[in-house]
Amino acid sequence: MLILKTIEEKLKSIYQEEYQESFLEDFLELIRQWEKKEWAGIDAPSEKNIYLITYGDSIFEQGKPTLETLHQFLKQEVQETITDVHLLPMFPYTSDDGFSVVDYKEINPELGTWEYITGMSRDYRLMYDFVANHISKSSGWFQEYLNGEGKYQDYFIPKNPAFNTEQVVRPRTSPLFHEYEGKAGAKTAWTTFSEDQVDLNFRHFPVLLETTEILLSYAQKGASSIRLDAIGFIWKESGTSSMHLPEAHAIIQLWRDVLNYFKPNTQIITETNVPHHENISYFGDGTNEAHMVYQFSLPPLVLHTMTTHDATKLSSWAKTIGKVSNEATYFNFLASHDGIGMRPTEGILSEEEKQRLVDKVVENGGRISYKTNSDSSQSVYEMNINYSNALINKDEDDTEELAVKKMLAAHSILLSVMGVPAIYYHSLLGSENDYDGLEASGINRRINREKLEFAKITRELKENSRRKGIFQGLRQMISIRQQQSAFSPYAPQTVVDLGSNVFALKRCNETTGDEVFFIVNVDSKQVEVEIGMKGHDLLTGEEINSIVTLEPYQFLWVK
Repeated sequence: MLILKTIEEKLKSIYQEEYQESFLEDFLELIRQWEKKEWAGIDAPSEKNIYLITYGDSIFEQGKPTLETLHQFLKQEVQETITDVHLLPMFPYTSDDGFSVVDYKEINPELGTWEYITGMSRDYRLMYDFVANHISKSSGWFQEYLNGEGKYQDYFIPKNPAFNTEQVVRPRTSPLFHEYEGKAGAKTAWTTFSEDQVDLNFRHFPVLLETTEILLSYAQKGASSIRLDAIGFIWKESGTSSMHLPEAHAIIQLWRDVLNYFKPNTQIITETNVPHHENISYFGDGTNEAHMVYQFSLPPLVLHTMTTHDATKLSSWAKTIGKVSNEATYFNFLASHDGIGMRPTEGILSEEEKQRLVDKVVENGGRISYKTNSDSSQSVYEMNINYSNALINKDEDDTEELAVKKMLAAHSILLSVMGVPAIYYHSLLGSENDYDGLEASGINRRINREKLEFAKITRELKENSRRKGIFQGLRQMISIRQQQSAFSPYAPQTVVDLGSNVFALKRCNETTGDEVFFIVNVDSKQVEVEIGMKGHDLLTGEEINSIVTLEPYQFLWVK
């Protein structure tokens, strides 16, 4: 059995001198159990695949399970514009809007049940979150740890004076360890993100075994993609950053092997909000680790480009984004449930350029979140704001028409660069900052997590000109993009330098020969550009000559 040899190699590389033969025996028994279940096949992503990032309760109706309402909304309003729905954590939770999971295997009853998930999976491919690094302090696992009961005594990481944490990197300013009271007295635990989010101890083999079973259950219950949340933190080593360690990579590779054995093409997507060179390490050799990595540098770079009307930094960076393999690519996005991360701009934007974005976000009503560095200083971690509000230059973009055009122009970049596009629900629906949610919660990220009432949002998509303009504009762009094999997730891109106030590239599918030239005016003024080719614009059908005049924020897909 080839999978057995692969698993053995990975387990030995993870546990090294702590490896025991029983580990392999236990893993083999897990494989045997899951071989008895039915597995449905899926296809790899293509140019047709567009992800929607949303919570299970983003759209709601009083008295109805929100998953049912979301499904109804997607079928009625969004239809085939979206192919894949990323359901942010849909499990019972206690904080962080779902990322402090109480039970990995149950659906939050306010959202519905697994039956609603199954129903949605008949119309859309689904992406589930696996919050593998940590679990809620209210979970059964942690409560048994506190009370000295059951099998969970080694599932968590108590404070140990012999463990050197001086170099630990983390995105929060809260203490690394917290103390908890249980029946067995006070116990401590490692908490990368918050007092309510307790890190799991992957050094304890049963943790790896049980989380692997959870991963398999997600794939078997309809997941086409699985997002590994905060995955870079899962392995801790004294005297190191306890981030991106080789063991963490080996665990992801093991999970890919196991998923590929049962359900090939299930996409493993790693979420590591870190500098670009660290982020792309999760591709492994391009065939053995993540199928996609979040393209965290794209959101702040597009914002910088649209703010300065200068595409130089974006173009220079985009030239470094090459083809990974025929099975691995980038998960591209501009907005998400979190803020616009600033660590991914390290080595790309200067401190002055970063500060300009921070100042603009604050001016446009946003908030700034910080992280603690290894020297105990603090620096900007992310900017919390609705992306359409972040784009506005107050002295220039003074009309709704320009605001809509700028939002569509930003997304033209998202839809053109190499990878798979993912659109946050508030971007698709043309939303703005949610100050009520921000002020009621005191949580910066709530500025872009508003829940929308079904009847109201369906009405506003027809009557509110801003929402309608963005929603219909994106739907049109996506429907055109889905017909062009040049936009295959694996088709290379070639950046074309045509001046600082435009961003341009070519996409060419090596298999079909299909080619599309993309250009967008990132300026608030009209520009004239010689593109050196003739063709027709896929968006309007107009014939394009060698010299084109682009209105503010206008973009072309030339065939």
